[in-house]
Amino acid sequence: MFNPLAGLADERTSMYTQSQNSVYKTGDKTSPISVILVSSGSRGNKLLFRYPFQRLAECPSSLTAKQRSPYALNTAGDSLEDQDGDSRFSDIILATILATKSDMCGKKFELKIDNVRFVGHPTLLQHPPIIQVSKTDPSPKREMPTMILFSMVFALRANADPSVISCMHNLSRRIAIALQHEERRCQYLTREAKLMLAVQDEITTMTETDGSPQSPFRQILPKCKLARDLKEAYDSLCTTGVVRLHINNWLEVSFCLPHKIHRIGGTYIPPEALERSLKAIRPYHALLLLESEKALLSQLPLDCSPAMVRLIKTCSAVKNLQQLAQDADLALLQIFQIAAHLVYWGKAIIIYPLCENNVYMLSPHANICLYSPLAEQFAQQFPGRDLPSMLAKFSLPVSLAEFRSPLEAPAQEAQLIQMVVWMLQRRLLIQLHTYVCLLVPPSEDEPGLRDEDPPLAARVGGRSLSTPSALSFGSPTSSDDMTLTSPSMDNSSAELLPGGDSPLNKRMTETLLASLSEHERQVILNIPAAQNPEDLRMFARLLHYFRGHHHLEEIMYNENMRRSQLKTLFDKFRSVLVVTNHEDPIISIFQSPME
Repeated sequence: MFNPLAGLADERTSMYTQSQNSVYKTGDKTSPISVILVSSGSRGNKLLFRYPFQRLAECPSSLTAKQRSPYALNTAGDSLEDQDGDSRFSDIILATILATKSDMCGKKFELKIDNVRFVGHPTLLQHPPIIQVSKTDPSPKREMPTMILFSMVFALRANADPSVISCMHNLSRRIAIALQHEERRCQYLTREAKLMLAVQDEITTMTETDGSPQSPFRQILPKCKLARDLKEAYDSLCTTGVVRLHINNWLEVSFCLPHKIHRIGGTYIPPEALERSLKAIRPYHALLLLESEKALLSQLPLDCSPAMVRLIKTCSAVKNLQQLAQDADLALLQIFQIAAHLVYWGKAIIIYPLCENNVYMLSPHANICLYSPLAEQFAQQFPGRDLPSMLAKFSLPVSLAEFRSPLEAPAQEAQLIQMVVWMLQRRLLIQLHTYVCLLVPPSEDEPGLRDEDPPLAARVGGRSLSTPSALSFGSPTSSDDMTLTSPSMDNSSAELLPGGDSPLNKRMTETLLASLSEHERQVILNIPAAQNPEDLRMFARLLHYFRGHHHLEEIMYNENMRRSQLKTLFDKFRSVLVVTNHEDPIISIFQSPME
């Protein structure tokens, strides 16, 4: 229902803000607690940087506690606000437990202590051998570094999802590889570590002199590029989930936390479900960019693939992926991979190409407030139009053909397409597809399904339309040969002879109907349309689709049939076919609104 009261909307916004703040304080399971950088070398284990740092100035008692025992737990200050956090661990104890042995380098590091789980990727520094030169050589010489290994660790909550833990380890490994490369190239990590330790020693000396505790990490931030990169990574993980760093202003590290990008009603989509949907993409699907072409191209790195640039420039909501591959002059498999990459990063979604037969409906998660920010954006994008009135037209399922009028100018039809695309980008609409199920009325002698009779899905010869191997990402099959054909059958009905009532055609039809029970066959053969051999052969050929798992557009693509042919067949056999309309489960997760 539309809510015309702005006061209620403001109250809802206030309640939402308070709930968000409470969730942030109690802890988001997808966000890290902190990021920590430790090193180990000839001078012992050192905690180089941690963020968020402890606010020692607000709790002076923590200094005396630290002086009393370097391994004591902090029980005041931040720990009262975030009992799951790592603020109760002192710097010394973190350096001790997170600096691993050399044997553990290059492997995943995971350690759980009470309510905190530490995840990192310890990395061994293999410095190039020092070249012996003569004493009279005036060329500068590198000092032998004292750092043996380092580890960039994320502190997570102990009950974090395993997929979140895996993603955090992946990011830690990427940053570690970049730091290792820069250390070999120009000793970048050694320089940054010396700077961090120098600031820590300076702050420690000042604290002993005037007695006022200060956080050395706060002073490190404006002086150290690496510290600012780690802070930026932490802030990005807690907000957008997209991390873009330039280590030493040279190496780019890009990372996406899918839990922050793909969410439904406040809960994230598991990466496994996202991967299953991406692998189920078909050539008849389309790619809808969520940002303008110019904005997307500006976000791409300088060394990005030319194929991605070509796809973004060619992409359209009215083209399916097969047409897109032809227009962009790219292999279909490459189109699938680039499309999956854009969807994973939250830059695009998978839809069915826009056409006049598409049926759309208002999403149950859509924001329908009269004065929402989306309504203001819609009014600016389409002057003279208002979003609530447009959404009201989709309160019930409606096809785009119903909006067309022969008296309207072509510009108005183009504007309608732009408005539908705009609403699809904001997840305000969902598309409904037509599914068909075979439901034969039981006979009077057999009112119910017997226990020994398996369901129809198990009796239709196992003709499942699973993803062909050629559509699996990373498949070695040549992408040029990829076509989505009909399921293989013992006697392919697609090759039925065009003759009317030949014995061969009759045998093939009987073979296709053999998966049905005797009662089901009799009911189907008694339908008047079954007296027409062509209609009966078409029904038998499409029988394996009548399980409610394949929508009308999929059948049209797989069997190379027109929509009118299928609808006519459904009408002729309507006494045993049940037609339903609902979302496509493959792309339904992409149609849910962003938070």
